[in-house]
Amino acid sequence: MDTIEGIDPTAAPSGDGCAECLASEDGWWVALRRCAQCGHIGCCDSSPGQHATAHFHETGHPLMRSFEPGQDWWWDYRTEQTLASGPDLAPPTARSASQTSPGPADRLPDNWRSLIVH
Repeated sequence: MDTIEGIDPTAAPSGDGCAECLASEDGWWVALRRCAQCGHIGCCDSSPGQHATAHFHETGHPLMRSFEPGQDWWWDYRTEQTLASGPDLAPPTARSASQTSPGPADRLPDNWRSLIVH
């Protein structure tokens, strides 16, 4: 298998939700993204924390993939472009059905829709 810069297909996901949101008492997300280099799960840019992008800025890891069921698109932070496909990554390839999006369900504020970043 050819090596692709910024992708480690053997790196397992860091968990079933945004690592930083889960570490916070009141953290929550709109959707989840997975770093293709280290497996870090962060929340999308519509989420208050925007942890997936923060992970890129902190680490320089350039590629991420949606961690939502039924989605297989990628994002390249270097070019700011969506990629239609990429190599298979270590499973699981999406959050579990028990983990909601937005989520976690028990942390969503009543006004969560008004808090989404546009």
